[in-house]
Amino acid sequence: MRVTQLEPEQGYEELFYCEDDATDLRSLISIHSTKLGPAAGGCRLLDYETLDDAKVDVQRLSKGMTYKNCAANLPLGGGKSVIIGNKKTPEMMRAFGRFVNSLNGRYYTAEDVGISPTDMEIASEECNFVAGLESGEYASGDPSPITAQGVFRCLERAVKHRLGIETLQGIRVVIQGLGHVGWYLAENLHNAGAKLLVADINQDVIDKAVGSFGAEAIALNDIYSVDADVFAPCALGAILNHETVPELKIKVVAGAANNQLASPEIGDLLRSRDIYYAPDYVVNAGGIISVAMEILKSDEASFIQDRLDNLTTTLDKITEISNRENIGMHTAADNYVKSRLNSTF
Repeated sequence: MRVTQLEPEQGYEELFYCEDDATDLRSLISIHSTKLGPAAGGCRLLDYETLDDAKVDVQRLSKGMTYKNCAANLPLGGGKSVIIGNKKTPEMMRAFGRFVNSLNGRYYTAEDVGISPTDMEIASEECNFVAGLESGEYASGDPSPITAQGVFRCLERAVKHRLGIETLQGIRVVIQGLGHVGWYLAENLHNAGAKLLVADINQDVIDKAVGSFGAEAIALNDIYSVDADVFAPCALGAILNHETVPELKIKVVAGAANNQLASPEIGDLLRSRDIYYAPDYVVNAGGIISVAMEILKSDEASFIQDRLDNLTTTLDKITEISNRENIGMHTAADNYVKSRLNSTF
């Protein structure tokens, strides 16, 4: 195994690259900030076209984790890891565990896209800094249900801010992506009386949603032009851009996907169109809240629920800043987090 320390982008603390010929592991770990505590963030399996593409993505994601952990009021910094490829083996996950362990606790990993709790269990055989496990005294398991709870609560609050409505009964919600989090979110919304419109690359899960929730299936190419109240992106990021935003016929964006805005000016574009954007790293922080209980070894009964409640309080504060200063929600969120980070020292 060869671990190389690379030069990170300005404003980032550390960047590491690992190659392990015996297991075909190629992996990156980005540590954006440890100001609030050890860096924490999941591991993503993705077949990047180039190493540079992977470096850009892992660093962008690690910065998002700094902001997410701060917004969730957790004593954790921001980090992220990626495994480059589309296949994984137990031997590869053990090698990844050794890679994480070599950083001596500066970074805690957990599951993300393409990585399961079982994968993390295997990595933990070689590493003391793995969370999202399904066994052990503080095991938190799959964070998807908790993530979905946080998204649901923030979506509900966003509807109240934009539409002045206390209930989701009859609200039309377009969900893009019915993976683990998207499915649990759909379930929560259905139970609250929302009308669901869904799109996913997996036809089987679409059929299941139609049967289980009475959802309306939407073609992937039509997802941005559907006439609805809320758009909930729950797939990959950068889907809000100069091509898609002009198509939107919704009033609220609140979803689980990371890095939904292709660039910062898209947040301003949403505001100019009177679309309420609930910042993704606030909305989807339920997963890291679940994982944090494990990292911090907390047995506090209300640990998760108290911090999920705090997400909606944070969203209220960001909305107040946005309205008072006449700035986009994305800028208001960043300013809120920066002020909290700066006030720590």
